[in-house]
Amino acid sequence: MKKPNSLHSLLEDYPATSPREMDARGQMLALLEEVERPFSRSTMTPGHFTASSFVLHPSSDRVLLIRHRTLELWLQPGGHFERDDDDLEFAARREVLEETGIGNLRRLRTFPGLFDIDIHPIPANPRRGEPAHQHFDLRLAFMARSDQITVSHEVIDAQWVHLGDVATLGSDDSVLRCTSRLSRDNEAFSGSP
Repeated sequence: MKKPNSLHSLLEDYPATSPREMDARGQMLALLEEVERPFSRSTMTPGHFTASSFVLHPSSDRVLLIRHRTLELWLQPGGHFERDDDDLEFAARREVLEETGIGNLRRLRTFPGLFDIDIHPIPANPRRGEPAHQHFDLRLAFMARSDQITVSHEVIDAQWVHLGDVATLGSDDSVLRCTSRLSRDNEAFSGSP
């Protein structure tokens, strides 16, 4: 990532309200300050930053989820930083476009900074020679201007899921936490940019 300093400010400004969020923010700031290449996919101890997005449907009642090829869970679009990514927003938008073909996104005004942060374990991948490590996931919130999905080879599937139905899918707690936040937030749910 070309502008890592902007991430320090985003993390400092993130409104951590729970012990989980405060701990995650502290670990992310430490990773940013103490690890030589925190955005590199090859940094395995303890792990590296990733960028992802929670994207609302233009009608605000659905969220875009992908079926992850390796983890086989329904998750938000996202992935690793690439060397040419200018900043977090650029990386998050690029991942949505690569995985789902959706490129015309607008940030949700109610979540102008980081929407969510999460640290989760990634199992070892012997096929790639990767040990178990952690993803320090930085999440933004967007609204799509189009509902046309083009599923890429990077994912098993992608679809719009009603916010109330996310809990019935195979997903993880962090996705449920984020979609619940979108459901509760009146301005985001009404589709304000």
